[in-house]
Amino acid sequence: MAIKRILIAQPEPTGISPYADLVENYNVKIDFQPFVHIQGLSAKEFRAQRIDILKHTAVVFTARAAVDHYFRLCEEMRAAVPETMKYFCMTDTIANYLQKYIVYRKRKIFYGNGTTTSVTDLIGPKHKGENFLLALADNYKPEVPKAFEKMKLKHTKAILYRTVNTDLSGLKLKNYHMLVFYSPAEIKSLFDNFPDFKQNGILLATFGATTAKVLKEQNLTATLEVPTPEAPSMSKALELYFKR
Repeated sequence: MAIKRILIAQPEPTGISPYADLVENYNVKIDFQPFVHIQGLSAKEFRAQRIDILKHTAVVFTARAAVDHYFRLCEEMRAAVPETMKYFCMTDTIANYLQKYIVYRKRKIFYGNGTTTSVTDLIGPKHKGENFLLALADNYKPEVPKAFEKMKLKHTKAILYRTVNTDLSGLKLKNYHMLVFYSPAEIKSLFDNFPDFKQNGILLATFGATTAKVLKEQNLTATLEVPTPEAPSMSKALELYFKR
């Protein structure tokens, strides 16, 4: 099947798009439409969890959105974060993002390589005595809390923001030859917006094992499941597909 138009269920990348070469080299049109968006909890909603942010001596961030909503809620609740607070981030990208809110060089910031193990390894015996706040979304993956429970680390699961479906009523899926999904929430949004959706020849691509699993549970078939050793990114997977 010739692919001439692709819909990616994500916001359009800022700066240089990794998909730019595909558009130029393979005469394909790529549209971006977020299927979900982030909505922060209000201070009132957060207080209902009965969590005292300042009783914690370290924060764990698994996403940049968690950073935004942590500092937003601190400001709204007039909770002055002390300079002694320690920050454990899933990746260096998230750690660098902290500069939006704090003076990076004056704080204790640690980051892993994207895996839960890399974060818990950073904690080790040296930081085991901290009281950790896990900054999470409502649909958080259980791996991080489970790892903290296994290590018997003192921690609190704090929901700071939720994932909400985007209204896609104006979207015509039949105009696309391929749909690309990066998260299970996007597939849920697909069926919430289009309960009668049938694949009917539309090609599907997924990023991440969990996303692929959820797609299969809906009796849909993915043409591309990323990442793979030869295609660590979706743009690379598409490039290899077009070269075949």
